[in-house]
Amino acid sequence: MDFEHVLVVGAGQMGGGIAQVVAASGRRVSLHDAAPGATERGLATMRRSLEKLAEKGGADPDEVLSRVTAVDDLVPADLLIEAVIEDADVKQDVFRRADELLPDSAILASNTSSLPITSLAAVTSRPDRVIGMHFFNPVPVLKLVEIVRGRETSEDTAAAIVALAEELGKTPAVANDFPGFVSNRILMPYINEAVWALQDGVAEPEAIDTIAKLGFAHPMGPLALADLIGLDTCIAIMEVLHDGLGDEKYAPCPLLREHVEAGRLGRKSGRGFYAYD
Repeated sequence: MDFEHVLVVGAGQMGGGIAQVVAASGRRVSLHDAAPGATERGLATMRRSLEKLAEKGGADPDEVLSRVTAVDDLVPADLLIEAVIEDADVKQDVFRRADELLPDSAILASNTSSLPITSLAAVTSRPDRVIGMHFFNPVPVLKLVEIVRGRETSEDTAAAIVALAEELGKTPAVANDFPGFVSNRILMPYINEAVWALQDGVAEPEAIDTIAKLGFAHPMGPLALADLIGLDTCIAIMEVLHDGLGDEKYAPCPLLREHVEAGRLGRKSGRGFYAYD
């Protein structure tokens, strides 16, 4: 499939980034977000990102953005990529409506980082054409796309989305539909243990992150990474892991919950384990 027209639902840091890389590939994108002003903010962020990439030889920002159209609601397209908040009810509502509106040939993909693809497919009439397409932040920079096959995802659907990821300049890695898939099943316990080390007074945030960066050759420490992801998002993913796998090792550290309850969500709120301008 060519996927000449892609509907991206959600214009936040993930949805906006997805819309950007899809448009940069030469495809037409319809971008929708129900939150007032979210699409405009997403387009502004896309322009800043494209301008930085253009300084390094990237595509002309105006040309890429000319292929992105803000829409007030869902519209028919060859492919849906859903990138709304990590809430099962909200995502299922998007999939129900998309299933009714998009042509029978369209594929419905979710950028969920932990929720079961099979449960999203269950609210549609096309479970064989539902799949996970988990991008990583920042989307225009990071190469990985975790392709998650639901219980009924067809071979043709998986092959088409793997091919699309490659055409977007990404490296696809296929996983099966388990809580947290591969990436967050490994990443979230790592982040959570770093928060436990902070709560127990083992070291300060800067020391914890420095040890991880220099000791493990990671580009970013676990606490700074949690701030980038969003501490509320980290908790949401951990709760999916905890509920789905039934193991206490996935339960969020109390300090992580305290930060979220205090509104310290990370970069998006200006403060998490670190303070941001």
